[in-house]
Amino acid sequence: MASDGRKQPPWRPPKAQPDAQLPRLKVDNSLTRSKDDFVPVDPTGKVVTWYACGPTVYEDAHLGHAKNYVSTDILRRIMKDYFGFRVKFVMNTTDIDDKIILQGRQQYLLAHFKQEHAAEDDSVSDSVLAEVRAAFQHYIGKNLPSLPSDTAAEAFSEAVGKVYKEKADPPLADAATAQQGQAVTVADLLLRAHIGTARLAAEALQAPGKLPEFFAKTDDILRPYLDALHGAEMDSNNHKIYLELSQKFERRFFEDMDALNVLPLDQLTRVTEYVPKIVGFVEKIVANGFGYATPDGSVYFDIDSFEKAGHSYSRLEPWNKNDRALQADGEGSLSRGKSMKRSENHFALWKASKPGEPAWPSPWGRGRPGWHIECSAMASEVLGKTIDIHSGGVDLRFPHHDNELALSEAYWSTPGCQVQWTNYFIHMGQLRIRGLKMSKSLKNYTTIRTVLSEKEWSARSLRICFLLMPWQDGIEVTDEFMKAVVGWEGKLNNFFLKSLDISKHSSPETTTTDDLSIADHQLLSSLAKAKDDVDTALCDSFNTSAVMRILSDLVTESNSAEALSSQTVILLARWVTRIVTIFGLDPEGDLSNQDRIGWSGLDIPAPAKPYVYPTSQLRDKVRTVACSGSVDHTAIAKFADGVAVAASAPVVESSKPYDHVLQQFRADIKALAALQAPAKELLALCDQLRDVHLWNLGIYLEDRISPQPALVRPLDKLLIEVRKERESASIARAKAKLEQEAREAEKERELREGAKVDPLLMFRASGEYSEWGENGIPTVDAAGNVVSKNRRKKLVKYWEKQKKRHEEWLLTQRAA
Repeated sequence: MASDGRKQPPWRPPKAQPDAQLPRLKVDNSLTRSKDDFVPVDPTGKVVTWYACGPTVYEDAHLGHAKNYVSTDILRRIMKDYFGFRVKFVMNTTDIDDKIILQGRQQYLLAHFKQEHAAEDDSVSDSVLAEVRAAFQHYIGKNLPSLPSDTAAEAFSEAVGKVYKEKADPPLADAATAQQGQAVTVADLLLRAHIGTARLAAEALQAPGKLPEFFAKTDDILRPYLDALHGAEMDSNNHKIYLELSQKFERRFFEDMDALNVLPLDQLTRVTEYVPKIVGFVEKIVANGFGYATPDGSVYFDIDSFEKAGHSYSRLEPWNKNDRALQADGEGSLSRGKSMKRSENHFALWKASKPGEPAWPSPWGRGRPGWHIECSAMASEVLGKTIDIHSGGVDLRFPHHDNELALSEAYWSTPGCQVQWTNYFIHMGQLRIRGLKMSKSLKNYTTIRTVLSEKEWSARSLRICFLLMPWQDGIEVTDEFMKAVVGWEGKLNNFFLKSLDISKHSSPETTTTDDLSIADHQLLSSLAKAKDDVDTALCDSFNTSAVMRILSDLVTESNSAEALSSQTVILLARWVTRIVTIFGLDPEGDLSNQDRIGWSGLDIPAPAKPYVYPTSQLRDKVRTVACSGSVDHTAIAKFADGVAVAASAPVVESSKPYDHVLQQFRADIKALAALQAPAKELLALCDQLRDVHLWNLGIYLEDRISPQPALVRPLDKLLIEVRKERESASIARAKAKLEQEAREAEKERELREGAKVDPLLMFRASGEYSEWGENGIPTVDAAGNVVSKNRRKKLVKYWEKQKKRHEEWLLTQRAA
């Protein structure tokens, strides 16, 4: 409530025309912290405007970015391809901010330093060593203040071990915190990153080697040192230094998005291209009474005046309104220190550029935009005074989106008429490691291109990972969760492969309803229910995790049904294909092709086809004859001679591995046929072709019940995981068998050794007894108590067994 008693009007959806056909869609709205009916601003209910906060482009995007932007892409696709909205999707890239300024400036100074100190023989000069030693001291003083300021490189490891103990060795520290049930903190990760950087530099200073290797180990300490010395000398008009950096990583970001099958933007906005518009935006906020300039040339947003006018500040996360740490983080690293703003919680709209920072002209002097004003100005310029959807990562809610919201309302509202700038804020959950979000500054991330290049994940498996969890929830990637991803993808791969095979061999004639079996009717009924359930789930704030379960259950039911008609299987496969295409799981997906089944990657490579299919057909024939009970070796030899290869000669380079497998298999089959080899050897050769030669080429032959031929398919992670588990189980069984044999051998050895003991003496050495009978059986224990009758019975039995074993041992000795 404002000081004059006025309240900000409550959130309300816009009104569509009475004849507008809107879905029953509800959206999880961060603005109201509830699920609200989705009604676009467009009165016809057709067009949806959407602004997404894009990346700050100064390094390669990591998996945390993938979670945000792939999740956003999934929701956008559902809006467009399932609900039929025309989505105008706008995203920005922040191509100038504190991080880019620091990174660009430091990289420029480092490159200049290297150029100045280049040597023909790549040797490390004394002047370079001196500068790097000074940089080492500077880095320690700033980032490891608990160490003595004069710690030399030679003494670094010992000093760190004393001061930081287990923190000096991240693996040990991780184990320690895990044992104590403690989470690894941000401070822990930052400290380990600083220790690692300094340790690498210390190693280089002790053994410099050649310049390229030396700089590779010392770049991270040299950059901040050179910036501290010379950063303030940079020309504020030379924007090229920073734009070269941001343009490079913007290009790489969109390459990553393309690799992840993220749809292209409808419009991209860049901060540096909107500076005049941003200046105008700030001017109007000041004119409206919600901003003020300070003598140093900066402009700040006046939260107090904003609230007095009846507006609410921090509507997304009101509980963080007075969080100084989050507010400081939102102002940027270059804004730390004393400022001239009127209140601690006011934030910068325009920053007066300090020496060495890029600057643009403004009515308040040369400076640059504050972070939050950028998106407010760009989104308002492109999409107008009211936006349907504004999205970003959950970590942007406060202060970034809360500040954006306040700035835009301050810009668009007039006395007595308050504007609702964004109707639906949606925030994507984070990808977390040990409870912490992925972050470039924490160095706890893996880049998208690294993951995709190493084939640890594919674009599809990453998207499945995000689809399996609600988009607004965080994801903690564990081995169990990855198994679920692999299992879901593998199940759909199998379903599509078999459906494609059925479609390939089915007749074009349609089956009437009367011809369908009970199993067909049951599955078609389940399909109709699944369609309704999917619609309900997607209307429930894009509940993709529920849809993924529905698809999985439907495929399971189809797999377990018997005697299904081709028509039913094909109908089911086409619908499942449509849903996974809407979700973006097929980069080659085409929703206009209603006959399409499956997704890309289900076929073997084109260079393999002319050789692998004939190889598989030959193998099918050999297996049929070998399993018939009477092996016709003459027929098998003819099969091998009759293999036809539909390929041009000579064999192209990419086809040679497959041709080699075919020729070797033919030769081996002919050799076994000539030797009249038994069926067992023929079948073993067929298994070797499947499990070794073709497997090593990424192809698998899935044997089916005769007379069906083997299904030729590419390897996927599920097949690989199943084989690994089978091999692991086999190794475990073999190990267990060896251990059991060892235990039995040891037991046998102990029995043999024990058999040497004379039964007359066996109880005398234990110290438990003091008197014995003539045969050596105890009568009195060590305490002087007579051995009880019950105890004596047990001792007699034991004595008799020993007597028998001893006599057997004596016989073996005599025989020897």
